[in-house]
Amino acid sequence: MSGVQNVTVHRDDDGIRIDRWFKRHYPLLNFGRLQKMMRKGEVRLDSKRVKGDERIEEGQVIRVPPLGDAANELPDRAPKRRMTDAEIAEAQSWVLYRDDDVIAINKPAGLPTQGGTGQTKHLDGMLDALRFDSPHRPRLVHRLDKDTSGVLLLGRSPNAAAALANAFKTKETDKRYWALVMGCPKQRDGRIILKMSKAPIKGNERMVVSSDGQHSLTDYAVVDNAGAQAAWLALKPHTGRTHQLRLHCAEMEHPIVGDGKYGGAEAFLSGAISKKLHLHSQSVSFPHPAGSGRMTVTAPLSQHMAASFEMLGFGVEFYEDPLAEG
Repeated sequence: MSGVQNVTVHRDDDGIRIDRWFKRHYPLLNFGRLQKMMRKGEVRLDSKRVKGDERIEEGQVIRVPPLGDAANELPDRAPKRRMTDAEIAEAQSWVLYRDDDVIAINKPAGLPTQGGTGQTKHLDGMLDALRFDSPHRPRLVHRLDKDTSGVLLLGRSPNAAAALANAFKTKETDKRYWALVMGCPKQRDGRIILKMSKAPIKGNERMVVSSDGQHSLTDYAVVDNAGAQAAWLALKPHTGRTHQLRLHCAEMEHPIVGDGKYGGAEAFLSGAISKKLHLHSQSVSFPHPAGSGRMTVTAPLSQHMAASFEMLGFGVEFYEDPLAEG
């Protein structure tokens, strides 16, 4: 595309800066050249001169001057490996909720959110299966640990993803986790406040309590317990540090069942209880990107946690959130 284009602003781009719009749609166009074109009046918004920090609105028309090679889009960054029909069906089976802006899935335990060394299967590599009728590849806006199951939100457009990510950043979301822990806290509810940082251990990501670390805060409450053997905790993190809930429970001396990294050999129950990590993102409440109020998505327990809860006599059907406000 070498000639002048007049491009109408789409709903997905409503409210962003015009320099960000160019970065989004013409990623090969460098910043300096864009600023020069704006100074010369070659870029216009509804036929008027425009500066890079001006925000655009749906329906406005942007004059895009000839860009030469910079008009070419970057190569597709989606995974090169073709997904099988079975993998596509599997990914789509995780969907808990979907509309024009948001997809909420129930991430399986054991599936990494993003790829890493030795990881051939991960959620980021399966997002094309969740396009459905959208022209956009859904975008991750937060993460769950590989061995944590439960609710994970995706933005279906650049604007929706930005709004969701901002809601996590500004703490407008309300997340609730369920954990099965060793023993039962004597104090049935409380708040855990720690400073934590990453331990300098190569190839083994681990967080530790550190006086010069980052602030972390979690509220907890005991929902039920199986005597002194184990307890079902509801956890409300107010910060989002790596492995925060795992470290917090271990520091309470009630490590999450199956968490050998933070609880060692003492983090496993005898008998038929699974050795897998028992941590589940049970619900996320968030402001909808379309401005239609708040919504809450909940996820049923993973298979191994459901089996453990049933074995211990915990009735999830009678659950009432002990950390709900008001």
